[in-house]
Amino acid sequence: MEPDLFTAAAEERKAAEPARSPLAVRMRPRNLDEVAGQRRLLNPGSPLRRLVERAGGPAASSSVILHGPPGTGKTTLAYVISQATEKRFVELSAITAGVKEVRAVIESARREVGMSGRETVLFLDEIHRFSKAQQDSLLPAVENQWVTLIAATTENPFFSVISPLLSRSLLLTLESLTDDDIRELLHRAVTDERGLGGALALAADAEDHLVRIAGGDARKALTALEAAAGTALALGEAEIRLETVEQAVDKAAVRYDRDGDQHYDVASALIKSIRGSDVDAALHYLARMIEAGEDPRFIARRLMISASEDIGLADPNALPIAVAAAQAVAMIGFPEASLTLSHAVIALALAPKSNSATLAISAALEDVRKGLAGPVPPHLRDGHYAGAKKLGHAQGYVYPHDLPDGVAAQQYAPDAIAGKHYYVPGRHGAEARYADVVDWVRKKLAGQ
Repeated sequence: MEPDLFTAAAEERKAAEPARSPLAVRMRPRNLDEVAGQRRLLNPGSPLRRLVERAGGPAASSSVILHGPPGTGKTTLAYVISQATEKRFVELSAITAGVKEVRAVIESARREVGMSGRETVLFLDEIHRFSKAQQDSLLPAVENQWVTLIAATTENPFFSVISPLLSRSLLLTLESLTDDDIRELLHRAVTDERGLGGALALAADAEDHLVRIAGGDARKALTALEAAAGTALALGEAEIRLETVEQAVDKAAVRYDRDGDQHYDVASALIKSIRGSDVDAALHYLARMIEAGEDPRFIARRLMISASEDIGLADPNALPIAVAAAQAVAMIGFPEASLTLSHAVIALALAPKSNSATLAISAALEDVRKGLAGPVPPHLRDGHYAGAKKLGHAQGYVYPHDLPDGVAAQQYAPDAIAGKHYYVPGRHGAEARYADVVDWVRKKLAGQ
């Protein structure tokens, strides 16, 4: 491939007819002040601000690694940096490009410097898809500043980018856009001449739905808005309505406010469906929560509670499954977390049910709150200190492991509740075997 065939993205954007470019491209910020979100990176005096505002100085030659989820502005920041530093901008994707293409760009950049003195920004998207050897090929160009490398990755750069590149680059971590950031972006796209230019209004519920389905991804929000606008114009409407958005993006709106009453109603319905072993209803409510943009960690916490409250010892594996799901959700997030939550919901809904653990602790707590406590029996008290023997502590305690069946006939409970039975085992699933064990143990403790 000839180096001259690498078209600088900045020149391509200028030459492209705006009306024929995707909305997400047309609305791409021209400077840092137009960037949505990333307030932490854009604060005065931040490394990114210094990099852009010192265009032409030594800081402008710094290579950068941009780390963050899709749609957070990695490509946008790369373009803004190149524009501010007035450098040639070349964009490659590690998905389709290899060492050959990278070397061609580097050689072209060296010739450009020699001929015109103009430096080149190489934006390499998805750098984590490059092998170690492929990333090594970038080092000479970065060290000698033949190109200013701006690399983007959605993966943890400390695992996906080689150490020599990391040590030579400024690492900037981008965060998912907030709902307010997405709203600001939508408002700008609706009114700005580069966007819809005020040709259409955007209904409030349609805006809410666009924010919800965007999931913090600016590109997704603008793509959905553009599709909805096209549908509205085709229908001859002056406003983008919720139904128009649904029709355009083929995704029905989940009509509830995550901070309102239905947030708790749907969560309650999910748990009650699991308790009632209706796996299909449980999956329906799970899907509604996912589509409404619920925090997956909130859903996972509810499942952990359900595992102990409604399943308990009837299936001792239920709680480990729920805990594992919560840990996985915290590590991966949406959209992949929906698979993990589905796994857990199905397992919990189909598990045998028992609320014996719930009833047992409730009864014990009730007695404690009533004042039924009393002193610990002397033979159970701590005897590992001087003077304990004189007080009679730990005297007469029978060590269960010294007995053939491992159960000693002695009193463990305070006198106030001696003989009370809080735990009443269920007869479903794995808990059925506990019933006979509990009866036998209680008789042995009583000396029977």
